[in-house]
Amino acid sequence: MVVYNFKKIETIPSSTDFIDIILTRTQRKTPTVIHPGYKITRIRSFYMRKIKFTEQNIAEKLGAILQDFPRLDDIHPFYADLMNILYDRDHYKLALGQINTAKNLISTLSKDYLRLMKYGDSLFRCKQLKRAALGRMCTIIKKLKASLGYLEEVRKHLSRLPALDPNTRTLLLTGYPNVGKSSFMNKVTRADVEVQPYAFTTKALFVGHMDHRYLRWQVVDTPGILDRPLEERNTIEMQAITALAHLQCCVLYFLDISEQCGYPIDQQLKLFQSIQPLFVNKQVIMVANKTDVIAYDSLPMHVRQSIEEVAKHSNTEVIPMSNVSEENVSALKIKACDQLLEARVESKVSVGKVKDDVMARITVATPKPRPGVQRDVCIPESVLRQKQGEVRMDGQPRVTEKQLMWNNGGPGVYACDYRKYYVMEDDEWKFDAIPHFMDGKNVLDFFDPDIEERLKALEEEEAELERLGKYDPEEEDEEDLDEHEIGLYEAIKEKQMLIIKAGREATSRMPQKFTVRSKSTERLRSQLESVGLEAEGVLESMTRGRKRTRSLSTSRSAMDVDGDKRSRSGSRGVSVKRTHRAESATRGPRATSVAPRQQKQVAKGIKTMETRVKNYARAGEADRRHYPKLVKHLNSGKRSLGTSTIGR
Repeated sequence: MVVYNFKKIETIPSSTDFIDIILTRTQRKTPTVIHPGYKITRIRSFYMRKIKFTEQNIAEKLGAILQDFPRLDDIHPFYADLMNILYDRDHYKLALGQINTAKNLISTLSKDYLRLMKYGDSLFRCKQLKRAALGRMCTIIKKLKASLGYLEEVRKHLSRLPALDPNTRTLLLTGYPNVGKSSFMNKVTRADVEVQPYAFTTKALFVGHMDHRYLRWQVVDTPGILDRPLEERNTIEMQAITALAHLQCCVLYFLDISEQCGYPIDQQLKLFQSIQPLFVNKQVIMVANKTDVIAYDSLPMHVRQSIEEVAKHSNTEVIPMSNVSEENVSALKIKACDQLLEARVESKVSVGKVKDDVMARITVATPKPRPGVQRDVCIPESVLRQKQGEVRMDGQPRVTEKQLMWNNGGPGVYACDYRKYYVMEDDEWKFDAIPHFMDGKNVLDFFDPDIEERLKALEEEEAELERLGKYDPEEEDEEDLDEHEIGLYEAIKEKQMLIIKAGREATSRMPQKFTVRSKSTERLRSQLESVGLEAEGVLESMTRGRKRTRSLSTSRSAMDVDGDKRSRSGSRGVSVKRTHRAESATRGPRATSVAPRQQKQVAKGIKTMETRVKNYARAGEADRRHYPKLVKHLNSGKRSLGTSTIGR
């Protein structure tokens, strides 16, 4: 059973592809049509939805990356150390940490811009806030270019790692390069590992599977190891060291007795002794390979003795074998599997996994008495006295604070004085007044010994003055107001009420250039006289101008003396024109031109027109000016030589 499946990790796009994916999905999944005529709440919700959707997409993508990649603290130590060797633990954690930080920054950024969007008062400002939010999110993603690229390379390499289960039955092949490990693996498993007549053909861990006693076994082929210090070993060798350190397995150490690998036997034995600490709690078998080239019995006596001496010292067995002639290949396989199977069963029996007894599964630490030593229980005498008679160390009966509280009035009445528990050289000092310090000086050093008497005399003097009523509030003399003051008071009140009423009325939204045309003669006269101007000439000119707007009948009677046809026709034209102007909407129709039954409707229409003029800040009823409604990119552009480049 494979514990970790790194092939399921999704492909990680680059920063530019990531931005394209997010923005394209936002454009496809959210509405795209908005008009300035919509309500501002609808415009805000339109752009807020885009910001929320973008933030959720980014959080989903980054969260999937963090979820798919394994955490080094949660996986098996074998894989944790293997990833540290291959990818550098610090760099790996730093990349994932940057992804997590970017996710949190984008979430905070989205909340801030959603809060600012509530203050957008137009479509243009809401759109600019949306552009700023999405732009800053894309900037954060652009800064993840290196981390995303590194994690994509790690993902590719993780997907090529062998499906190795650290907890199953395992045979581990190790030794110098080119000693026959991969050939043995091809013989006993269904794997097909490359075999070449040169060193370091195997540069990574390879896993094969076989069946023995109706059980599935895995065989791990490791790269070759050289006899040198741990600090000098490269990444290829450290993979084999990691597998030896963390996998519970049976180790098959291969020796090339023909020395065709390029390393003498004594050097191969030194490597065995140097990595022997990694064989603790493991079953080890030493394999004398390539007996088809030279038989094991044909070796010199001192070579065989050195091999057997090292094997005996490490409590292992030496088995001659040949991959070419297949001598002892099956025997070695059966021997290794049986040893490992027996050791696994013994370990389960020893820890109680086979039994149903609970005590066999846990370890209870019980101290054993030492011979000739009697250790009695030691309890202080003061504790024994307190338990027996509730007596203090000084011999007095022990009274608790709770008893004192009930004896002195109960809760809320009795207050404990903690000064009696102070630890002082002299018990009489416990209740002394603590001196106060100010500016580094003791206040009591400047205390006047007669101050108490002076304060007492001052308090008595103040009490006497209060008894005599010196501090009583003086009664105000309420005198009646005369008629002149009452009149002024009423005038002030009336003026205040007028100001209040004027302030409560709705203020006009007309522009300053808009002025009401109709003004009465009395109002003009009062305004001109208030500024010191003569009103007669102005009023006369206005009256003379109004007399020209006479009716058709009046103009005809005035022109009877002349009888000129041309003048009559001209006066008729003038009178008709003036009549239409006099009935314009801004001046309002005269009383004689509107039927009594239509006066109410006309007044309502005039009021509606005036309200529309005020609300839309028009110069008059004929003001039909419309300004062009263009977005920013149609009104702005790069400027060259003082002119706009738009339209060129």
